[in-house]
Amino acid sequence: MALTGKQKAAMLLMSLDAATAAELVKGLDAEVVQELAVELAYLDDADFKSSRKSTKIVRQFHRSLKVRETFQLNGFLDEVLKSTVGQEKAGQIQARIQEVLCNRDPFISIRSADPQTLALVLAYEHPQTIAVVLSELPAKKMMEVLNFLDGGARVSVAGRMSSCKKMTAEAKALIAEAVCERLEAITAGGADKLLPSWSEQSLRKVAVIVRDLGKEIRDGLLNAIHGKDRRAGEMVAELMIIWADIPHVTDRSLQKVLRGVDANKLALALHEADEAIIQKIRSNLSERAVAALDEEASLISAPGNEDIEDARGRIVRILREMNEKSELVFMKDGD
Repeated sequence: MALTGKQKAAMLLMSLDAATAAELVKGLDAEVVQELAVELAYLDDADFKSSRKSTKIVRQFHRSLKVRETFQLNGFLDEVLKSTVGQEKAGQIQARIQEVLCNRDPFISIRSADPQTLALVLAYEHPQTIAVVLSELPAKKMMEVLNFLDGGARVSVAGRMSSCKKMTAEAKALIAEAVCERLEAITAGGADKLLPSWSEQSLRKVAVIVRDLGKEIRDGLLNAIHGKDRRAGEMVAELMIIWADIPHVTDRSLQKVLRGVDANKLALALHEADEAIIQKIRSNLSERAVAALDEEASLISAPGNEDIEDARGRIVRILREMNEKSELVFMKDGD
């Protein structure tokens, strides 16, 4: 990457401590300070590194850029910008930096988003839109986001990746703007722009992604969705864990679940169940428990659908309770 003069100056600032950098730019015009700040942020997003020390400083600097509030008291901008141009002007520069960076590269803030959060935003989008966004990500992050999408979406998106190069810059900018708005909605704890439709299929996709998020973020998103549409919020909470998810639960987690289910209910739940679920459950029972299960199953002749669903519901409720406590673990791809 060939550096411009301003970028070289920005790299020089990176190699200094914040106090020294502030002294160095004190005599510069406010516009020049703003331009240098923009280059600092851009170099960090472009993943340009000079040394461990400068990389640490620039990442601290860029983190403070992403906080849309008053700068951190001990942050890079607090020491450099505020001491150079004053608090009010520093706030104006921060806003301008965001604008310039987005104009220069509409996907710059998307690249810094957490893969799970980004997958949540993209889960219900058209495959072509997903392909465009993924084509703008580093290879590692692209694969991380793909892993959070369902198998059908992965295939459809992969088939469209090659056509993204033909798309105009204007069209890509519009896609980036829409995705950024939804990312901001999640960050702000809102759901107005998170989901454009409430079909069960789209909610299930969202639910699968939400269940893997940290408890604080997960609960915040569920509350936001519930506030926008109570029924949709309830459905997302329910769809995070369903009967069909059992084969994907780790053995250790499933063993904890099965300790709270008696043999009779388990036999009812497994009556005419999917073979993968039957084998998953039986393989996580002791020999004694399997014998008790087989004995109960032999006594069942023609159970009613309501009894079967009730038995399965009890198991799912235990799974959901464990998930609520962050005690339920799912297998990753390849496990």
